Amino acid sequence: MYALIRSLLFKIEAEKVHYMVMRRLTMLCSVGFIRSIIKSLFVIKHPSLETTVFGITFPNPVGLAAGFDKDAKYTDSLACLGFGFIEIGTVTPRAQPGNPQPRLFRLPADKALINRMGFNNHGAANAANNLHNRKERIIIGGNIGKNKDTPNEQATEDYEKSFMELYPVVDYFVVNVSSPNTPGLRALQDKAPLTELLRRLKELNRHQRANKPILLKIAPDLTNEQLDDIIDIVRTTGIEGIVATNTTISRDGLATPQAQVEAIGAGGLSGKPVTKRSTEVVKYIHTNSQGKIPIIASGGIFTAADAKEKLDAGAKLVQVYTGFIYEGPAITKNICKGLLKK
Repeated sequence: MYALIRSLLFKIEAEKVHYMVMRRLTMLCSVGFIRSIIKSLFVIKHPSLETTVFGITFPNPVGLAAGFDKDAKYTDSLACLGFGFIEIGTVTPRAQPGNPQPRLFRLPADKALINRMGFNNHGAANAANNLHNRKERIIIGGNIGKNKDTPNEQATEDYEKSFMELYPVVDYFVVNVSSPNTPGLRALQDKAPLTELLRRLKELNRHQRANKPILLKIAPDLTNEQLDDIIDIVRTTGIEGIVATNTTISRDGLATPQAQVEAIGAGGLSGKPVTKRSTEVVKYIHTNSQGKIPIIASGGIFTAADAKEKLDAGAKLVQVYTGFIYEGPAITKNICKGLLKK
């Protein structure tokens, strides 16, 4: 059934259909009895699905990755689809429009997306207000980044501002220095600036009423030597975990014709083409940290088998985004049911 709906939706420009579908879902979930019906269709609860990581007990290990609900507008509606947690953002201190449209592209032959959204969002204060007014008590992660016009030398201040704005309304934080769509951002993954940034956030955290876990989202394009640096940085700064991985700048091995890919241009590639590399990164970090670094796996997760592969590689939780687009609203239910059978 969803395959037919998807074929129709895919005839509409990707970003436009995103907002169209979410408006419809929000409208449906605003009606009490319809919300209850949707929950009965998509929410799976079972004690063996519960997972406790960095001091938080998740009802199931399948979350929605950052990028889908940038402004925390849809957390109540998305909670009805059974996600164990939702990561909002990437949020920046000030509102910004992001890159020019079109900036989101489907590659159906590869079950992939290319995006160059550019951290389009309405700012940290707006996201915090939306979360303050939410009704569903789902676990929320706050993915934070810097504004496009903020020099890297002042990036830490941007992260600090978003951290403090979101602190009262999120359960954990993710520091995003790995998006390929903000010029110069990935330079912040270098050891010295990244260590300084995370130390500053940990210091801020210590002065709050209760420490919120801080995670780092990394790119799949890092070398093993860079991954070794990441492991060392996590140990040195004492942050609580890693999200592996973000989108890739690679275009290797795509079934989509090269001319079509080149016409799309720059952006981060997500979906099935990232599955293998994401799993490799998860396994490398898990093995070389002796399993001491909690990992949320993100990248090419469409099925229960994909999720189990990530969990077997060392991840504690998984996140979906592109899989959600291609598999539809039952993706979390299907993964959870599959995990219960294994």
